[in-house]
Amino acid sequence: MATFQSVVDRFTSLSISPKVVDHEPVKNNAEWSEALGQCDQASLPSTYVLTKTLVLKPKTAKNAPVTPVMVVALESTETNMSALGKKLSLKDLRFANEDLLSSFFGVTKEATSPFALENVSAENISNVHLVVDAALLSVDQGTLIGFHPSASEKTTFLTLAEIKKYLESSSAKYTEVDFKALAAEAPAAKPQQPKAPKAATKAQKPKPEEDSVKIGIEYKKEVDFPKWYQQVVTKSEMLEYYDVSGCYIIRPLAYNIWKYITDFFDAEIQELGVENTYFPMFVSSKVLEKEKDHVEGFAPEVAWVTKAGSSDLDEPIAIRPTSETVMYPYFAKWIRSHRDLPLKINQWCNVVRWEFKHPQPFLRTREFLWQEGHTAHLTKELASEEVFQILDLYRQVYEDLLAVPVIKGIKSEKEKFAGGLYTTTVEGFIPTTGRGIQGATSHCLGQNFAKMFNITVEDPNAPANAGDDAEAKKLFVWQNSWGITTRTIGVMVMVHGDDKGLIIPPRVASTQVIVVPCGLTVKSTDEDRRNVEEGVKEVVKILKSVGVRAKADLRENYTPGYKFNHWELRGTPLRLEIGPMDLAKKSTLSVRRDNGKKAPIPMASLATDVPALLQTIQKDMFESAKAVRDAHVKYVTEWKDFVPALNSRCSVMIPWCEEVQCEDDIKEKSSRNEEQEDEAEDERAPSMGAKSLCIPLEQPQDKPIVPGVTKCAACGADAKRWTLFGRSY
Repeated sequence: MATFQSVVDRFTSLSISPKVVDHEPVKNNAEWSEALGQCDQASLPSTYVLTKTLVLKPKTAKNAPVTPVMVVALESTETNMSALGKKLSLKDLRFANEDLLSSFFGVTKEATSPFALENVSAENISNVHLVVDAALLSVDQGTLIGFHPSASEKTTFLTLAEIKKYLESSSAKYTEVDFKALAAEAPAAKPQQPKAPKAATKAQKPKPEEDSVKIGIEYKKEVDFPKWYQQVVTKSEMLEYYDVSGCYIIRPLAYNIWKYITDFFDAEIQELGVENTYFPMFVSSKVLEKEKDHVEGFAPEVAWVTKAGSSDLDEPIAIRPTSETVMYPYFAKWIRSHRDLPLKINQWCNVVRWEFKHPQPFLRTREFLWQEGHTAHLTKELASEEVFQILDLYRQVYEDLLAVPVIKGIKSEKEKFAGGLYTTTVEGFIPTTGRGIQGATSHCLGQNFAKMFNITVEDPNAPANAGDDAEAKKLFVWQNSWGITTRTIGVMVMVHGDDKGLIIPPRVASTQVIVVPCGLTVKSTDEDRRNVEEGVKEVVKILKSVGVRAKADLRENYTPGYKFNHWELRGTPLRLEIGPMDLAKKSTLSVRRDNGKKAPIPMASLATDVPALLQTIQKDMFESAKAVRDAHVKYVTEWKDFVPALNSRCSVMIPWCEEVQCEDDIKEKSSRNEEQEDEAEDERAPSMGAKSLCIPLEQPQDKPIVPGVTKCAACGADAKRWTLFGRSY
């Protein structure tokens, strides 16, 4: 097999001195980009692009020698294998298997690069078709180009001149191909082919195969959860990796889900009298550091702007991690009287928290979208009433929109919002990893921030004998803050997704129904095709008229099976299939994404049956997820049962004393047993000891805490309430 050292030796012989960076082993380009994002940025070139090297095998006679095609292209280049095969006069290009890569090029799939040409024997090198992307050969000279030097745990960066020098030194002569122009030329070639329907089908076979490799999920959810999740969010086109570590591009499929959430929540809070506003994203250090406990809670995550161009700023400026200290100086200005209360504002914005933990799309990102509501009230009772109103709206987002069950509860003193009075939360659960996840929080801040920022009103209930004593009449307001983020999307993916990809609940699916023409063959007449296409369009029209978000997949040169896989990967809740036989029976076949069940639906009742079926899918998804979640909540009253329950991928409900020291001890003791747990599939997720997730608002009715009798399962002191513990994200 090829080695990194053999590649280095070859570079040395050509007087090439590339920049080499070590990182975690990777299996694909998404992991490669992420791995480089975790490296010390100082070790990376200031500007670089990554590549892909594809090895293809054309169809040849049985006794003919192997004539592989090696395609070296920029990662971003769309490589149309069908068009390439025509250009090279090669038939049926397919991706080479591991045996060919190993025996012919001496590399694994993950480590393949043009440098593997050194391993090809002299008698075989002339059989290699080397194709180089024209876009790669036109990269700016100031941009370095990254390859794997026969090792997936290393990246070597070369200049364009160095790459050309290497290619020109090889015995395999390369062909430059403009894939963009090739793709543009492809459709024009169709009319020239005889027997158009049959030829078009044959010519396009390789393309679906290439696409299936690109978009299909390669990892099993139960076997390698982190890689499964990474592939699902990228290959479904929910998200794209970005060149700043921990930051991601939210693509339309995911952003539309966020839009349905924002539309629902915004309408609900406006009914509560909340108004939308927008504050600047920059915070002065003086303001940020005014509330000591609060800033200490966020200090490690704050990103600072220190320069403008090449000049240092007089004072560093923070990018908001949250907006309490941004807004509250202006609350003090705007609130002059108790008649100005309640003040209720909300902003939809982005925030930055420069976490140093391993970033995870949607769940733990350095920039994310959210809403943050901030309100001021005259009394604690009024503030508390709102805290729980908002908390229930968050429950509705998860349960009614996303079909994800959550537990409403109160955070422990250790886990509450820094500087607040108390924090309420909705807690989700990921069964595959056995970890809890905080879904959204609604905080009662008490009067702490009001005292820091002097937000006061004259007490309307001050005693008459207070006279002119301004201090006696002064009342600090009671404040709340509450927020929900794009983390919601990641939780939904983790709970519902399967080995085929996403499963999106109908209420947040941008495409609720996809209608696919089926049953057409090379023997089908043009009239058959027209009739089916018109039938598909008519079904979409009927569904749209009753408010169903429906689309038709009328793409040519893709088989129905390919289309099924495409829409299943994207999580579309319902598929309708229509073919000549269906038209004859005036019916369509429905296929549910959540459970795969198939059932005919008469054309005449589409307008009523499909909306009803979507409601059923939504309900079934929630009930199924809730049943799984409930089965993973274990009630434990003795410590000896705590860690075994935790290690069986469950959250644990225990009678608890609610002492901070006890919580610290629980985390430490459950951490020591971590080595007994076999959870390699999620090794990147935070998995230290268990922590308190929440104290449920709904306490178990059949297991009441008896004061002075029920003991804490961890320390033996008197228990106060049942509390949910678990490992978490």
